[in-house]
Amino acid sequence: MGSSYKTGGTLHITRGPASAWLLAALMAACMAVTGTCGAADDAAYPNRAVRLIVPFPPGSPSDILARVISEPLGQRLGKPMVVDNRAGAGGLAGVEAVASAAPDGYTLVLGGTGALAISPALRETMPYNVERDFAPIILAASFAQMLVVGNQVPVSTVKELVALAKSRKGQLNFASGGIGAVNHLAGELFKSAVGIEATHIPYKGGTPAAINDLMGGQVQFMFSGVSILLPSVKAGKLRGIAVAAPARSALAPDLPTVIESGVPNFTVEVWVGLLAPARTPQPVIARINAETTALLKTAEVRGRLVSLGAEAVGSTPDEFRAYIARDAEKWLRVIRGANIKEE
Repeated sequence: MGSSYKTGGTLHITRGPASAWLLAALMAACMAVTGTCGAADDAAYPNRAVRLIVPFPPGSPSDILARVISEPLGQRLGKPMVVDNRAGAGGLAGVEAVASAAPDGYTLVLGGTGALAISPALRETMPYNVERDFAPIILAASFAQMLVVGNQVPVSTVKELVALAKSRKGQLNFASGGIGAVNHLAGELFKSAVGIEATHIPYKGGTPAAINDLMGGQVQFMFSGVSILLPSVKAGKLRGIAVAAPARSALAPDLPTVIESGVPNFTVEVWVGLLAPARTPQPVIARINAETTALLKTAEVRGRLVSLGAEAVGSTPDEFRAYIARDAEKWLRVIRGANIKEE
């Protein structure tokens, strides 16, 4: 039997053989009823399907990438990973759904640049706080951005484009898919980095409408994803100038980077990664990170990502958290510097 005594109004219980037996019996009963107790919850993860929320519609680049990752990741985890498309509010609706989900590892989100780094800097109010409401798991992939000009523009390098813009001060226009879009901010960052003036022309029809006017000569240059612009470049309808990535794109290896072209440290990385609700148990985060890291190293997944214009990345949860913070600070500086206001 155990014994008890009081000190300072506090009851202390000491465990003898009987109380130890009782504790063991209670643990056994807990296991019988719930199948797990305490830390065993994490050890058993996952014991049912995992939901992966994609904050964009079916067929979008994020959705396609999610499906490339989700099936083999589910196989590695031992339970299906079900893609749940939650489009709306420019990607914020799906991300918000995860911020308020149970922190048990069974609801994840494939979050990216817009919802996690740009919107918090651009919008006056947000439905979630990135640092407070999420547990970053892994930086999964990044999409290289390409700088292109219309065929009417007599340049073929970054240096020549900068020289032309300076000789025609304020006369060149650059296109984007809308105010606050990644390619809008990329254009503003480029202007600041190379010291030119150019007028931003946002397109309500998004990037496709912008590309059409770029071909028609109404605008002179723009940034967008390599996989989006490359078909027009290969068809001779646009001229590729450089890629705004740390290294050359596997899809367009002949194009230099903007950094190689003489603009130090110039990168525009559109990225996606896995996140869980804050307070998700660390063993669960570690398991998903480990399995995703291994998956991103496979030749099959890396090859499929390249075909989408993406590059497999990988990171620790802490590295991903720091990366989000750095990217958010970068776009905040651009937004403030260019005095960009939310539409």
